[in-house]
Amino acid sequence: MAEDDLIRFLDKVQQLQKLVESLKHEPERRKRLADCDDHNAVVELARQWGFEIGRRWGEQETASRSEDNLLSQPLPLNGTESERTLISGEHWRLHLILSNAFQTPKGEWLVQEESEWVLLLRGSAELRLEDPEEQIDLSVGDPVLIDSHRPHRVERTDPDPGTLWLALYWRA
Repeated sequence: MAEDDLIRFLDKVQQLQKLVESLKHEPERRKRLADCDDHNAVVELARQWGFEIGRRWGEQETASRSEDNLLSQPLPLNGTESERTLISGEHWRLHLILSNAFQTPKGEWLVQEESEWVLLLRGSAELRLEDPEEQIDLSVGDPVLIDSHRPHRVERTDPDPGTLWLALYWRA
């Protein structure tokens, strides 16, 4: 393990230990933590209490602040996502999508003329697909292929530092 990885790992362990210790002295915190539905809710609650436990193992802080660095793009407002075309051709386009605690509005489904292949570059996400029904929990490095006309929706993405996607769309 590289020294930087070790330092990040030990810092996260220390933050988690402090969080656990605070639960011993504040039973209401323990109840609120138990009421969380997923990892993102735990991370957000811990952040409100002053503990930074959000970064998953292997996610690095970006060193470059260059406009061209895909990993250092500015995060959109909480609850939203932004999309940018990186390059395109006659029947295809490659997009960078930044999501910040985003989910498709309740009851809505995305149905596209194009096929879509996405790769998660940062954070995590949960997708729901129909025909056939499928729920997919994504982590860094996970790809998903969504055939054209297949209904799908984003169930959740991470809050700050957000979820970063690379999406390739094409028409057959």
